[in-house]
Amino acid sequence: MKAIFVAIAVASSGGSCWAFDAPNEGGPNGADPNKRRPNIVIVFADDLGYADVGVYGAKYFATPNLDQLAARGIRFTDFHVAESVCTASRVGLLTGSYPVRVGLGGAIGPRSAKGIHSDELLIPELLRDAGYATGGFGKWHLGDQLEFLPLQHGFDEFYGLPYSNDMWPFHPTYKKFPPLPLLEGNRVIKENLKQADQNLLTKTYTEKAVDFIDRHHKQPFFLYLAHSMPHVPLGASGKFRGESTAGFFGDVIQEIDWSVGQVVAALEKHSLTDNTWVIFTSDNGPWLVYGDHAGSAAPLREGKHTIFEGGFRVPCIMRWPAEIPAAAVSDTMVSTMDILPTIAAVIGSQLPKERVIDGHDIMPILKCAPKADSPWDRFFYFKNDLHAVRSGQWKLILPHKGYHTEQVGSGGFPGKSGSKQHALALFDLAADLTESNDVAGQHPAIVKRLQAQAADFKAELRTHSRKAGKVTNPKLLTD
Repeated sequence: MKAIFVAIAVASSGGSCWAFDAPNEGGPNGADPNKRRPNIVIVFADDLGYADVGVYGAKYFATPNLDQLAARGIRFTDFHVAESVCTASRVGLLTGSYPVRVGLGGAIGPRSAKGIHSDELLIPELLRDAGYATGGFGKWHLGDQLEFLPLQHGFDEFYGLPYSNDMWPFHPTYKKFPPLPLLEGNRVIKENLKQADQNLLTKTYTEKAVDFIDRHHKQPFFLYLAHSMPHVPLGASGKFRGESTAGFFGDVIQEIDWSVGQVVAALEKHSLTDNTWVIFTSDNGPWLVYGDHAGSAAPLREGKHTIFEGGFRVPCIMRWPAEIPAAAVSDTMVSTMDILPTIAAVIGSQLPKERVIDGHDIMPILKCAPKADSPWDRFFYFKNDLHAVRSGQWKLILPHKGYHTEQVGSGGFPGKSGSKQHALALFDLAADLTESNDVAGQHPAIVKRLQAQAADFKAELRTHSRKAGKVTNPKLLTD
């Protein structure tokens, strides 16, 4: 499709959206009432940084499929995860709620007694109840006990890892992890993965995802492709090793990009492109302590495990030709927590009224509708505790001791990390995206207002939080 490069700018106090190439190849915006409900595809990378995709400024490796996805959809520059670490981020995506609200934060390990509660409504449960086929392939990490596994939470089928791929005996600094198992449904099909298996994860997940599309193209489906990469230990299949000019990390990203291309090709094969909502994003920013085996969040500050923008702000691209204009760019702040409520609105399902869902229906923002402001009048940054609050352009860092990378490593070995004490600080993200210029002294009224919002939210959580699932006598999957 030839680019027109006519900018349609929709601006408001809550953000802006520019559509450079409209109308979309899918035809006029607005869903056809005679069409079936849209297929939904979420591709969730692991530890992919803000600057690790071509259209976000990646260098030395190519992401043509992701760049093309952005050219035919919308790219967000202010998209946030719910927390900057594995389990918590997935909880936010799949439940639409802050992880602290559902009792799950951080990254739970093997044989944990905690996991996702059976009362929580996850995206696959919402969609399966609406008649969708649901398939999950990749990393789970919401608990490894039987009652926490994907088939008990809305997925018809699952293939992948129960938790992070570095939770295995070959971890470079912690050798006490048990063998890493591979699951199919509720069953362990391989008890002890090795590096050769890690190298095939992206390829195998992709093949399973494409097969799922092939088998379910005649009915609405939900595909959740949660890649284990580029979380360490890195792995890439033979076709991609040595292909980039950015070393092994670049090879891994290029295979993830290939994966996205395979999924899109499968949709095109079955003429599903127009009515499929594809979402690509990451669970948090890069794990910087791993140096050349980590990505980049430039120009943002810090990365994974922190409450700075490099940990929470990630690339996000969405394409749905029937609804989303092509080549759109939005700087409106939205979050992974908005995906579940938006899906519910799209398919006409009601969310439970007896529990608080923190996310919002962002369909007007996806359409670049006029006056489509960010629904987040305040946003909270957690890492074990509440450490920052944002309202509009203003972000207040609360005094806390947080994770800090002191020295980067190489070759798959981490450098040195520790903790750093952070004082109260106020940043104007509109003028200072790098969070380097503290203006708290110049805006005492804003500081006071954000402090009050933080206190109010902590009080609200005491009333409206929920418990994680819990088992007694947890066992290893291989027991």
